[in-house]
Amino acid sequence: MAITPVKEMVAQAKKTITSLSTEEAARMAEAGEALLVDIRDPRELSRDGRIPGAFHAPRGMLEFWVDPESPYHKEGLATDKTLVLFCASAWRSALSVKTLKEMGVENIAEMEGGFAAWKKEERPIDL
Repeated sequence: MAITPVKEMVAQAKKTITSLSTEEAARMAEAGEALLVDIRDPRELSRDGRIPGAFHAPRGMLEFWVDPESPYHKEGLATDKTLVLFCASAWRSALSVKTLKEMGVENIAEMEGGFAAWKKEERPIDL
């Protein structure tokens, strides 16, 4: 059995989801229109820092935290704001946005380039 390469899965996901530039994601978050959701592993946060005000939802728990019927539901993700997911480089976030769309989440997007792009553009980071 051949395994579909993750790079191909990410490319397919990106065809069906909304991607926002870091500038647009920052603007929307600042205006109260979006909630930045950091899906990186806790080790990545402690090693690389975090975006101020971003909600941390580890990739492994994301679907459970978003689902209001899950015993693990997090009220912070139950918002009318657009959820803007990001990871280190926008691969995990692309797959996650696709999955949450399939679950029925409507106001959702990913941040192009992820945390790496945010950091490269010298946007604010809490270490």
